[in-house]
Amino acid sequence: MAKWKILEIDPWLKDYENDINLRMDEFNKEKNRILNNGQTLKDFANAHQYYGFHKVKNGWIYREWAPNAQSLYLIGDFNNWNRHSHPLKKINDGDWEIFIKGIRTLAHKSRIKVLVEANGKIKDRIPLYAKRVERDENLDFAAIIENPRKNFSWTDEKFKIKKENILIYEAHIGMASEEGKVATYKEFEKQMLPRIKKDGYNTIQLMAIAEHPYYGSFGYQVSNFYAPSSWYGENNDLKSLINKAHEMGLNVIMDLVHSHSVKNTAEGINEFDGTDYQFFHSGDEGNHPDWDSKLFDYGKPEVIHYLLSNIKYWLEEYHFDGFRFDGVTSMIYKNHGRGENFDNYSKYFSMNTDIEAINYLQLANELIREIKPKAITIAEDMSAMPGMCLPVKFGGVGFDYRLAMGMPDFWEKTLKKRDEDWDLGNMWYELSTHRPEEKRIAYVESHDQALVGSKTTIFQLADKEMYWHMDKNSENIIIDRAIALHKMIRWITISMGSDGYLNFMGNEAGHPEWIDFPREGNGYSYDYAKRKWSILDAAYLKYSYLGEFDKAMLKFAQKHKQLGSTIFRLWLDNDRKVIAFRNKEIIYIFNFHPTNSYESFAIPIHDTGKFRTVLDTDESRFGGLDRISKDYIYTAEKLECTDYDGIKIYIPSRTAIALEKCDQ
Repeated sequence: MAKWKILEIDPWLKDYENDINLRMDEFNKEKNRILNNGQTLKDFANAHQYYGFHKVKNGWIYREWAPNAQSLYLIGDFNNWNRHSHPLKKINDGDWEIFIKGIRTLAHKSRIKVLVEANGKIKDRIPLYAKRVERDENLDFAAIIENPRKNFSWTDEKFKIKKENILIYEAHIGMASEEGKVATYKEFEKQMLPRIKKDGYNTIQLMAIAEHPYYGSFGYQVSNFYAPSSWYGENNDLKSLINKAHEMGLNVIMDLVHSHSVKNTAEGINEFDGTDYQFFHSGDEGNHPDWDSKLFDYGKPEVIHYLLSNIKYWLEEYHFDGFRFDGVTSMIYKNHGRGENFDNYSKYFSMNTDIEAINYLQLANELIREIKPKAITIAEDMSAMPGMCLPVKFGGVGFDYRLAMGMPDFWEKTLKKRDEDWDLGNMWYELSTHRPEEKRIAYVESHDQALVGSKTTIFQLADKEMYWHMDKNSENIIIDRAIALHKMIRWITISMGSDGYLNFMGNEAGHPEWIDFPREGNGYSYDYAKRKWSILDAAYLKYSYLGEFDKAMLKFAQKHKQLGSTIFRLWLDNDRKVIAFRNKEIIYIFNFHPTNSYESFAIPIHDTGKFRTVLDTDESRFGGLDRISKDYIYTAEKLECTDYDGIKIYIPSRTAIALEKCDQ
């Protein structure tokens, strides 16, 4: 019997048993190296409770980790920015400490930095464990002391995480408003939470939460890992948002960026102690060739301490229900997966594989389970590393889900082809294929497809016609096609057996424009960094058709338990562009042909009894023509020239139908 269950689950790994053994041996070595005297990972991940600012009986203790610095001085409003009045004392090989007398000496909301002398240079830095960072009118970032008279009161103790059948609404706080500005946590709580709940999503994935100096980075250039972004308001406002979401029964997960860090020294953690290797790999190895950012050294215990403690901090201090780990592919391969086609198993197990990064992710997942056993973890991994979504004890990496990144890539490529050239065989493969027992999050488009330089699904389908023909009184064949395919593409993606589903905010109703953050090229405008809810909600516009279908689709998937199922292909006709499959008791039939409707199309269903249409994309409430009867009963019978039972059904062009067995 194999030592690790992953080898039984995936027989293709047989030739790589030594690689799995190495992965696990190194994981256990690392775990033993960082844990002492029966410690758990939860016991270990407490760096934030030691370092940073902490109130004690008669004042404050501030500690910092800067092993190669010559001296540190605390400076700020509290001492009128006197650069040498408050030196820190080095208490061991790496740590520095100072006691500041008086609880009110560090006033609530006062600004503070630490002067670091290293390598003959003196720089003003932001403390590594700063829990609040703000810009002033001169765009100078500083840590902010949080010393309120009253702490936030949570009321979500009865909330239970919904771990299965997750329907994710990916959202960016700042651009969730219709106004051309940076929207706030409070506005999101008031305006967006009811919308998300009403639409039928049960999980919110919040982007750009950790502090980042450049707004246009979408939050992926993190500077301060323990500070919620001040772009959107106060720390307690984020807590209030999560608390309210929990009251409404919604999971809230964080888009966590532990794959790299902003290279800035004034705002970030880079070269804090004067070396390039305090947190990151030294030299070129520490620089991402595409992202212009710094790469963590996951083999260093102090770095693991910093990052694991960061995970615990977000789970406990802000009650997040899990994480979507960004940039996992970049982490686990030394070439960051750049230009790599992962077409055979040898690509996963080679000298290019970063075992230390994999071990860090295993530790992170184990820690999360210790703190919140039901927490959700999702890997953004385009390589589909074997075992990414299997438990660590099986020899896996420990995630619950992997983003099925091949799906949006498939749709993007397909939409560039003529409708007649769509490959339904490839469609079936991309939407249904997955590693044994490893869960996927299906999606058509995330924020990646909404950014300038890419195209959303609706824009690929409709392009400039959206500006003139989205009024319900306007007739336009390009818009008709776009609306029909927008619905079908989403429905087949969510229905083909994935374990969860994701949508980026606004795209559920075909948001008409891309995202372009303020920058020099657009005059630093916020006009395209917002969502046009008024036109998506307007009853006289065709966007409402798409929004209504999205609600019905999600409700249908939940009611009939379509997520996480094993599907069975019933028919695939690439010439006539028809694909049919069964998901539990539901039979789906999709006719992607641009012009051909079929009066009596024979579909084998390998079942007896009677069937009725329960949902279809041609309903008038979804912008269709109501050509499908909900009252007609189809009786399964032996199909001509076959040995199996099936039905004959009318299916119009560019229409999808769901049938359910009935008693009549």
